[in-house]
Formats: sequence, C-alpha cells, structure tokens
Amino acid sequence: MNDQEKITPANSASRRRFVWKAGAFAAFAAVSASLGLPFFVKKNKVQPLPEVKCGTVRMLTQDGRLVEIDASLLTANRKKVTDNELKNWIKK
Repeated sequence: MNDQEKITPANSASRRRFVWKAGAFAAFAAVSASLGLPFFVKKNKVQPLPEVKCGTVRMLTQDGRLVEIDASLLTANRKKVTDNELKNWIKK
C-alpha cells in the first residue's frame, strides 16, 4: 500500500456496497412505479350491492321517507307534474 492510498470513508468497501444497494433499490422503485406494479397499494374492499326486489319501486313520501311500493299498484296513466304543484307538494 502506498502512502498516498489511505483507507478513507469515501472509498471504503462498506460504503460502496451501501451505495450499490441504494441504487439498485431506487432503480427497482422507479421501474415498478413506471410499470404500475401494485406492491404498496391499498386494496379497496368491494362492498356487495344491496338486493333489489324486482316487483317493487322506491318512492319518496310527502314527509320525506323512502318507501318501497309494489309496482302492480301503480297506474299506467301518468301525467306530468306542474311547477306549482311541485313547489306546494312537500309538507313542512
């Protein structure tokens, strides 16, 4: 070993290994982020859809409650509601 070549922290073997490992980890993180690999992604739990009955219709009452009515009880003769009827429909 020459007098000019001294072991310093800048050229030690453990520091070189650390830099190589950090570089490899950074490269892996960059590649996985660009490809969209799901390593650290939270998985959303899928909630089951509520059961829908085939013969019922959900409607809103005048006092604001949501009720289900059998579709056979509704009449086919429907008329369009006017603006004035709609404004005065809700009971306060």
